[in-house]
Amino acid sequence: MGSMSETTNDELAAATEVILQLRWSDQDALGHVNNARIVTLMEEARIRWTREAGTIGRFEFGTVVASIQIDYLRPLYYQPEMLIRMGISRLGNKSFTVRGIGYQDGQPVFDSTTVMVPLAADGVSSRPLNELERSWLGKSLIPARS
Repeated sequence: MGSMSETTNDELAAATEVILQLRWSDQDALGHVNNARIVTLMEEARIRWTREAGTIGRFEFGTVVASIQIDYLRPLYYQPEMLIRMGISRLGNKSFTVRGIGYQDGQPVFDSTTVMVPLAADGVSSRPLNELERSWLGKSLIPARS
């Protein structure tokens, strides 16, 4: 597997596409979307995706972010909207990794990974993924970043 620019659409067939509206306040003085705002956009896409229809039994007590890594590939400019393709690049026992690739004008602008940990009933401890979660996440497997 090569870089993001070498990842093909076929390899991302299981990814979910989320279109996000950019806000005027997302940009910096150069007209680029601020790098910190990209983290917020990734969060919004991830929440929309994980809360889509049929959420009963999935992540009942929530999830937390354990790690985020972002490679900024080119500037993301202010426009009305952008696309994020999201999928699961790693499925562990007590965590999973969401890969998010941001696109503008058909070109990748960032490639990210977010390690997510499901919470137990106490709202603090981690817990193993249940079978329903594992099955749902498994339907969205895509290649890991290289």
